Amino acid sequence: MPESDDRLFRGFHERDSAKTEVDVARDELADAVRAFHDLAVRGAADVEHLRDATQRVRAIAEHLNDKVADENYGALGGLVDHMAGGAGRTSFLDRSPISGSMNPIAAPMRMEIIRPDPSAGIEGSVTGRVTFGLAYEGPPGCVHGGFVAAAFDEVLGQTQSLTGEPGMTGELVVRYKAPTPLHVELVITGRVVKIEGRKIYTHATLTADDKLCAESEGLFISMNKEVFARLLRIRNGESGNDR
Repeated sequence: MPESDDRLFRGFHERDSAKTEVDVARDELADAVRAFHDLAVRGAADVEHLRDATQRVRAIAEHLNDKVADENYGALGGLVDHMAGGAGRTSFLDRSPISGSMNPIAAPMRMEIIRPDPSAGIEGSVTGRVTFGLAYEGPPGCVHGGFVAAAFDEVLGQTQSLTGEPGMTGELVVRYKAPTPLHVELVITGRVVKIEGRKIYTHATLTADDKLCAESEGLFISMNKEVFARLLRIRNGESGNDR
């Protein structure tokens, strides 16, 4: 893959510039909403306070509604600009529903990338660190299995991008070894196992306090930038966004 394409796809999973003051403010807003998520799930307040909180939240949403513009799809929203060397666009991962610091749905997850360097004997890997709170509970005191699977997909999705030929999830297998606890930092580490044509095979483990809770195998099917660009056009057309 040409260097410009490789840079383009890496921009999908990594920020290409420092966060702006607006980005930091969005992170702070997302943190505040996450705290509210936890309170809403606990739901222990009386009816009067719950209804008062509902009115306040709706008022805030109405206040922001006409001040928030549509946003393109992360770094790749400006596909042509990026190919021409444009910078300063928000990474998709900032807005990801699993790891995005700007997305209040996300826990969020912190990512660490180790790029492969065969000459130095370094195997590439991606490690995600995340702590799930009460809003993600499945069995008592444990993370819902669906969020465990989503966390694996997030880490392995970034892992397969290390190949420079990133694609979309074709198959995701999760094996649950032990209950995954809430309120404990989880460490998910993924690596590329092999590449066969357009197929990228990956593997990841999830541990809590060094105890194996689950492992996953992911198969990704690589796609070229033209396919991704077509998806972006469809998305932008549906949203009325010309970017």
